[in-house]
Amino acid sequence: MLEDSLFVPNDTWLDNDENRVSIITGPNMAGKSTYMRQVALISLMAQAGSFVPAEYAKIGLVDRIFTRIGASDDLASGQSTFMVEMTEVANILENATEKSLLILDEIGRGTSTYDGLSIAWAVIEYINDKSRLGARTLFATHYHELTELEERLHGIKNYCVSVKKKGEDIIFLRKITRGGADKSYGVEVAGLAGIPAQVIERAKMILKELDEADINQAHKKKRQKPVEGQLDLFTSSSLSKAEREVLDELKMLDPSLLTPLDALNKLYSLQQKLK
Repeated sequence: MLEDSLFVPNDTWLDNDENRVSIITGPNMAGKSTYMRQVALISLMAQAGSFVPAEYAKIGLVDRIFTRIGASDDLASGQSTFMVEMTEVANILENATEKSLLILDEIGRGTSTYDGLSIAWAVIEYINDKSRLGARTLFATHYHELTELEERLHGIKNYCVSVKKKGEDIIFLRKITRGGADKSYGVEVAGLAGIPAQVIERAKMILKELDEADINQAHKKKRQKPVEGQLDLFTSSSLSKAEREVLDELKMLDPSLLTPLDALNKLYSLQQKLK
């Protein structure tokens, strides 16, 4: 379709064991959505018995393909972009099976950063859990914190779309590689889109200030000590027997295995112990 650029082929490894969920990071315009659509289309063609555009393909049965790509609202029924997104995600989690293919693009972007990150994190945990779903999934995101899940949960792998920095510009290489992206290059992409240079320079200054503020806040938290007479929750010698038991229970809990009702009951039980 693009006359001024060549197609870049990429491999895809998905299964119901070690490669259930692929978390894909990288800047906008780098090719994350195109790559995921490509996998969905090839899977659909294979289910129909068609040849597929690949040097080699081993594609298992796919009962349904679920996608959540793009932003849209439904003003006629009073639903915001975020509400439409959450409704679609709810439908996917309710109806997908372990044989389904899920294509999810930037879940949680329509609300505050922490709310969106929390929702995206919980959705990935739910999808990856074989006792709940365990579906093969491509999950594109700008929340770099989600790349931590590879170290925490079996079945999750990190991938990123390669880019090359050339002075103040970036070149999209369109190649999917292992690992997480270090940044989203949002300011650089805004410059490519034609945002005035004065706005871009000011955005870079603000971004630098915010990054420095985050670093300083992290150092401050590390240095922070409990004020005199304040209970330090992580010093076992200052805790009563009941408090130590509650802390031990909290450490052993796996929130991903609890239903909302189980979590509420557990919270009530721990609170009673402290009383």
